Amino acid sequence: MVSPLQAGFRVTGVKGNAGGNSAPGAGACFASKLVQEKLVRLGIVDEFDLALHLPLRYEDETHLYPINDAPENKTVQVEGVIIHSEILYRPRRQLVCQVKDGSGILFMRFLNFYGSQVKAYSVGTRVRLLGDVRPGFFGAEMIHPKCRIVRECEPLADALTPVYPATAGLSSETIRKLIRQTLDSSDRGYLSEILPDTILRRYRLKNFRDSIFFLHQPLPDASAILLQERTHPAWRRIKFDELLAQQLSMRLHYRRRRDRSAPALTHENKLTNTLLESLPFRLTSGQKQAFGEISRDLAAAHPMQRLLQGDVGSGKTVVATLAVLQAIENNYQAALMTPTEILAEQHYRKLSGWLEPLFASLGVTIAWLSGSQKKKQRETMLASIADGSAMLAIGTHALFQEQVEFNRLGLAIIDEQHRFGVHQRLALRMKGAKADGSTAPHQLMMSATPIPRTLSMSYYADLDVSVIAGLPPGRTRVLTKLVADTRRDEVTARIREACHGGKQAYWVCPLIEESEALQLKTALETHETLNRTFPDLKIGLVHGRLPPQEKSTVMESFQQGEIQLLVATTVIEVGVDVPNASLMVIEHAERMGLSQLHQLRGRVGRGAGASTCILLYQKPLSATARERLKIIFEHTDGFEIAREDLRLRGPGEFLGARQSGVPLLRFADLEQDEDLLEAARIVAEELLRDHPEAATSHLQRWLGRESEYLRV
Repeated sequence: MVSPLQAGFRVTGVKGNAGGNSAPGAGACFASKLVQEKLVRLGIVDEFDLALHLPLRYEDETHLYPINDAPENKTVQVEGVIIHSEILYRPRRQLVCQVKDGSGILFMRFLNFYGSQVKAYSVGTRVRLLGDVRPGFFGAEMIHPKCRIVRECEPLADALTPVYPATAGLSSETIRKLIRQTLDSSDRGYLSEILPDTILRRYRLKNFRDSIFFLHQPLPDASAILLQERTHPAWRRIKFDELLAQQLSMRLHYRRRRDRSAPALTHENKLTNTLLESLPFRLTSGQKQAFGEISRDLAAAHPMQRLLQGDVGSGKTVVATLAVLQAIENNYQAALMTPTEILAEQHYRKLSGWLEPLFASLGVTIAWLSGSQKKKQRETMLASIADGSAMLAIGTHALFQEQVEFNRLGLAIIDEQHRFGVHQRLALRMKGAKADGSTAPHQLMMSATPIPRTLSMSYYADLDVSVIAGLPPGRTRVLTKLVADTRRDEVTARIREACHGGKQAYWVCPLIEESEALQLKTALETHETLNRTFPDLKIGLVHGRLPPQEKSTVMESFQQGEIQLLVATTVIEVGVDVPNASLMVIEHAERMGLSQLHQLRGRVGRGAGASTCILLYQKPLSATARERLKIIFEHTDGFEIAREDLRLRGPGEFLGARQSGVPLLRFADLEQDEDLLEAARIVAEELLRDHPEAATSHLQRWLGRESEYLRV
């Protein structure tokens, strides 16, 4: 296709409200460069983009209601003659007109208007109004209706009027004209049918070109509800094609990755068995199954790209440790990257305790890298990674910095993978890849934020997914309580009771210091207040701005039981494991997301005793905050919480779209269109196997100018 930035669309006689008139005639460019730039702002660069710029909603201008018969609180169209027009100043300046037809009178009111409108809507002018009829002080009225001056007996529209997404300087009306002329042009090859007839019949799919035309120019008898809810067969065809393009791209990416080579890390059963025998617990069936899937992938000669997901406390760390040992058994290094220094240090301490006895006889070590390390310590760690004496490197984003060189990196593990940007994940993987990309290390990504099924089927379709079902024996269900801020005294009484009973507690605050924009309780203020409230308790404070050494000292004291109450920001959201902590208080819980609340709650209930999480909230609650708190109160299953979170926020916020590197779906709704997603998965495999040319054409149509749906 030829971009309009180079040659312009081949449409004629369209008046753009920002670019003037184009010269009529065959092949004339429809608009100036300025208008083309505005179209690009809407993502429109060629005819296909314009065809896919589908309506947000429709207006029914095919029918006229007599004014007296027009139903209230429903968008309707009426027509009449203005019999009175004046500017009133009570309670504010407004233009009020009386419009009369054969059945009655309707008041038309504009709170914001121009002088040209006052002149245009003069007495005797016939107007056609579209809007909601509401009861007013003087009678039925429309406020800011769509108003058009018409001739008597002017014909009505013969199709529903589409309303398009617009931008400053480019109205929906102008876009409507551009689309109409583009669709009416003789060259419509870009809308030709690509899918085989057998697939169209099997899934009862409407013809692609007919679907596009129908959505831009629906007939008056079309079901408005089906159109508005995007369940009409024409909408379903567009959504199916979009999902199919995503699935095709994901499957191709999956195949290309399997064409690359990776070290075959066979399961030797030496170090792994030794570790399992030394652990004070047995693996659950879910952990065994997950490691079995990972182990088989590691033994293959192509790069593993697997997502390990499990609820908070399900035991992902021990499964990842077994994968590390399988790499080391084959004389390859492993790297474990985490989003925070606290989590990195937690992993370092836990894995050192498990692995150092195994490594003592092998002469290998574990390296730890963070951005705050002193120069000498950092240089020592870098040297051990480069010469291969450190077979496992644990750290933050410092692991993928330029000066870090691995001797033989065979496995890259990324914990809480959604917190890293696409380039950061790729940078770590490239540490063990050949320059030409033909060889790459295995990659294991972990997430304690469970991925709902539909999201996994779509945005994670190029990954293999392992799920650790259930929790290890001994983990107790955390009791969740919702408490208004006015009952703070009851909460402090619970803290005193727990700490005097030999248990420990967290008090989580969303901010470090006071903010004028968000007047929330802060960690610093809360720490001072609690010190006055509990002079007999040892109270610690940890937040992201503390120097790393001080942060480490506080966390060590809390883990050893020297600190009874820890005041913290959400920096403790992941990675903190203190079994004796049985009570958590979360300030301003109404301000936090479901995933964050669930992660924080997972810091308690890690021992055998009963645990409680108190969600302190301030009134009044917004409808969304009320729903979030209701969900976290009623559910402890992370997968159910994630499903509700996806419903509330949509995939863009849930995924962190800017982090993921994945373009979001424009038309399909994963919850509403799960059946289409399932069909698209099946058809993608069928096209790649039996109709490769159709698969290529479909990808070119939908993703020809876009970066691939790529996950790294």
